[in-house]
Amino acid sequence: MTELSDRELTKLLGGLEFQSVKRKRSEMDHTGIRRNICAFANDLSGSAMPGVICIGLESDGSCAGMDVDDRLLRVLARMRTDGAILPFPRMSVEKRILDGCEIAVITVQPSIDAPVRFRGRVWIGVGPTVQQATPDEERHLAERRPAADLPFDHRPSTASLADLDQAHIQRIYLPRAVAREVLEQNQRTLDNHHLRSLRLSAGDRPTQGSLIAFGNDPQYWSPGAYVQFLRFDGETLTSPIRTQVRLTGRLDSVLLQLDHLIQINITVSTDITSGPVEVTSPDYPRTAIRQLMHNAVLHRAYEATNTPVRFYWFSNRVEIQSPGGLFGKVSAANFGTGETDYRNPLIAEIMLRLGFARTLGSGLPLAKKALESNGNPPMEFEFSPARVMVTVRPVP
Repeated sequence: MTELSDRELTKLLGGLEFQSVKRKRSEMDHTGIRRNICAFANDLSGSAMPGVICIGLESDGSCAGMDVDDRLLRVLARMRTDGAILPFPRMSVEKRILDGCEIAVITVQPSIDAPVRFRGRVWIGVGPTVQQATPDEERHLAERRPAADLPFDHRPSTASLADLDQAHIQRIYLPRAVAREVLEQNQRTLDNHHLRSLRLSAGDRPTQGSLIAFGNDPQYWSPGAYVQFLRFDGETLTSPIRTQVRLTGRLDSVLLQLDHLIQINITVSTDITSGPVEVTSPDYPRTAIRQLMHNAVLHRAYEATNTPVRFYWFSNRVEIQSPGGLFGKVSAANFGTGETDYRNPLIAEIMLRLGFARTLGSGLPLAKKALESNGNPPMEFEFSPARVMVTVRPVP
């Protein structure tokens, strides 16, 4: 993402506020900042130019005298992945000093995956204002998406719209993806306009991600889109198998089955010798295993592989194997630090809206914290071009 030079930024800020530049006195206007990010990402005019939000300037362009510290930059950076704006905007956050004035600069690139929503509403720039898009403007944004160079889960499939569980989409997903007031105002029922706007269809074909999430038979279209669970009565792959389950169906069904499996396989010991109150101690914290499994389902490679996510529970450890190596800007060096990149941005968006994720990028830190609090050893990772594997060991 190319950064503006000081000269370019000064020139932009020198005139009146207009469609590609917004000024904010402080970061307190979280709603206004997010609406501007959404509008810049949607780029209704098709300018293909980035939008800039400068925090620390008065409306007339004079310096507000704000202290731009790391806390502020982290607050602004979290707006990218906290789930309020979907799909995730392409944006950078940096501190700049112009003529002695400290400002925080958010640079937002136009999205190739519009329409982008903030809390279920599509916001666009109209002259110097930010307004909610009309259904026709939403349709225009959706129709402008390029077919090439899209992530696998955004690409059109060879299936038909009849292969989607549209009743489930309308009943469960649509109210979580589109603001209630918008649905009521436009008296919308599920149709191809909604499917296109939510990236669930491309033309008259379901996208690959929508089939994985909402297909009547997801594994027919993506044979590897399931989880293989094995519970071993020992420490090796040759040990007797106590339980074997193949988790299939829609994405939310697979994740709910996973939660149940995790719960029933955790062993909880009870100590009644420490006092009048019983003390319970699980061998694994449910939160950690759940976060790691959700990460494996979210970040796995679905394209050109029939390999499932493998969830192996041994007597001395839990192994989780996710097909596909590390993706994009995530490396072995920054893995688990909160650095994020998404092989499957549509599936990430769907999981977030259905409540299977909170702030994206927080899964591994949450798992690490839960393991530490429970007294488990640190997670162990193995990386290869074909897979990512994490091993978790029980409380000693």
